[in-house]
Order: sequence, then C-alpha cells, then structure tokens
Amino acid sequence: MSLIGRLIGSLLGQGQITIVMPDGKRSTYGPGGGKALTVRITDRKVLFELVRNPRLAVGETYMDGRLIVEDGTILDLLELITTNNRWEDGGNARKAIKKGKLRWKRLFGRNRAAKSKRNVAHHYDLKDELYELFLDDDRQYSCAYFTDPGNSLEQAQADKKAHIAAKLHLKPGQRVLDIGSGWGGTAIYLHKVAGVDVTGVTLSEEQLKVARRRAEEAGVSEHVRFELIDYRSVTGTFDRIVSVGMFEHVGAPHYVEFFAKCRELLAEDGVMLLHTIGKYGAAGASDPFTDKYLFPGYHVPSLSEMVTASEKVRLIASDVEMLRLHYGYTLRHWLERATKARDQIVAMYDERFFRMWEFYLAGGIVAFENGAMNNYQIQYIRDRRALPITRDYMAEAEAKYRGN
Repeated sequence: MSLIGRLIGSLLGQGQITIVMPDGKRSTYGPGGGKALTVRITDRKVLFELVRNPRLAVGETYMDGRLIVEDGTILDLLELITTNNRWEDGGNARKAIKKGKLRWKRLFGRNRAAKSKRNVAHHYDLKDELYELFLDDDRQYSCAYFTDPGNSLEQAQADKKAHIAAKLHLKPGQRVLDIGSGWGGTAIYLHKVAGVDVTGVTLSEEQLKVARRRAEEAGVSEHVRFELIDYRSVTGTFDRIVSVGMFEHVGAPHYVEFFAKCRELLAEDGVMLLHTIGKYGAAGASDPFTDKYLFPGYHVPSLSEMVTASEKVRLIASDVEMLRLHYGYTLRHWLERATKARDQIVAMYDERFFRMWEFYLAGGIVAFENGAMNNYQIQYIRDRRALPITRDYMAEAEAKYRGN
C-alpha cells in the first residue's frame, strides 16, 4: 500500500475516501460502512506534502485549489476523519497527523508587546465588511452561549454576554477593565445592563475605530472608553476585569505575567472573568495552518496551564465552567453565513482567501465537536470573601440581564 494509503487507512475506522490522481487513476481507502467521499488532487506533489505534514498540507492544498472534494465540502472531509478519531476515544491514529514540537514553539514563540500588536493586526485588521458578513449584529467574535442548540446566533451571543455579566457580580458605578475589547460590544453591554464604567483595551487599530464610534453613537462615551494599549501597560485599579477571546493570544511563556498583571489591576475585593478557548487534557503544539495563516503566535491553553499560572500569583479560581459544544454551534453559524456570502468575500479578496477562511471555520467545527478543543470560563478573585458563598447570584443576575 502507498504511503498516502497507509495514512488514510490509519485514520478511518469506518467510511471511505477515493483519491483521484491527476491522470484520472482512482484508489479507494478505508473499510466502508459510513460516509464516502471523493477527493481529486491536481498534482502529485500533494501526496508528498500530505504525508510529510498532513495537518498543514490539507489546509494549504485545499486553499490553493490543489485538493478538491468532488462530492461534498471540506467540512465533510474533516468530519469523516475526525469522527473516526475523537479525542475522548483515545485518538491513537491522531499521532499519524501530529507534527511539530511544543518545546520549540515555547522557546521561540514569545509574544512581546511589539510582536503581539503585529499578530493582532494580521487577523483583526482585515476589512470590516468581512466580519459583517458572518458575525452577529454585535460583532461578537467568540464562543456564543446556546441555552438551546436551536437558538439563533444573535440570541446565543446575547445570552453569552448575560452569562458573563452575571459571573462578574456587577454593581452600578464600578470600574471595569475589558482586556481585548474587540469591536466594543461587551463593554457597551455591561454599561447598559449594570451601569458600570468600562475601559476597553485592544491592539487592533481597526477594532478601536469601530468601538469608539459605537460608543459615541450609543451616547455612552463618558462611561465606556477604548484605548489602543497593551494590557501590560495599563495602570490603575479596577473593581472588575473581563477578558473574552483574548487569552489565546497571550502565549504560554506569558501566562504568569498575565495573571500577575491582572492581580495588580484588580481591587482587593474585585472579580475577574476569563473566557477563552482551551484544550482537554494537556496542551500541545499549535495547529500549523492556524498559526501560519490565521492567528500567528497563538497558543490554546489547558485548564492545568491556566490554573497553575494563576495559583503562582495567588488568584483564586472561584468558579470554572467548561463550554463543550457551544463553539462548534457558533462556528456552524459562521460557516453557513460565510458560505452564503462566498461571492462577496471572493470579490473582496479572492477565491484562495475564501477557501482559507472556509477551511479555518470548518477546521474549528471539527476541533470543538471531535477534537481536543473546548471553551473555558474561569472566575477569579483575590479575596475568598469577595463573592456570595453559593452560585445563586449568577442565575438571578443572568435572568435579569436576559430580560433587558
């Protein structure tokens, strides 16, 4: 059997993949009994790239139009592979597609302030119109919260903000720091529902412009302001700190630094809520396609990494919630909307960019539904008496905020 045949065979416990070569020759691999797909390759080099580094090559060759799923979508192909290799089932065959060493990433992948700004600009300073095509109306670019899997994206993102606000135990007039404030939706929401004053910090110049404009249009600029500044340069004291979808860009070498800075900024009786993509089990090397094309310098943390780092600066993890399937639901909405807007995205960029974006979203879906990815919400405090001794206050506040 060929190398590509052995690779596919090691990944498929059921189902089949037929490879169509440039000369038209067809070879079918897998035991059958499930989904069957046909994949055409346009040049023989694709086979060598797939065997050498499959985690990167599947995305690159699809993006370049050299790997074509003839009777389905790239999501169908990724689902066929990953449903046969779910993380919780042991995923022994996953070793066949893992390349790269985490220790090299940690040695050379430090996110110093200047580099962090460049990494953020690489993704978040794309055209505003792109994000308008697939995000909800509030431009929430992070995991939504589905109280029902059938909810709309708009409803799930609104419920996410209420879920987070409830865990912050907010009181009118408090000072809140939003680390990684994006397009400003969360900061404006917190002021609206709880009467708090919010300072949002970001490294994206494009997001900053939008956030400031939105605060001005909402008439809340005196209470919600945004700054272009690295979190490490923030000064002052805040009653509450919230960070949604930013921690993934901190980098493992900076975790203790991050939590130490948050502790420094947090009032003695303050509360912090960290919302981040995370991994089951131990953290591993970053996905090479995502690191190269989408989020350079990112690192997805394990729960143990975060808790170990925060323990070193005496932050108390007062509440931990794992959102297991919510990001998969979120990404399915984003992919559906992006696919419907394909012509607009191609006109905005080109076909190659669209296929890159499609692979990014499809890869995210299977990572959260079958792979090692999930989403964590961790509430931190400095003083064990800073919050009520039961979680009832969260449910009460969340119900109130959802009614607003």
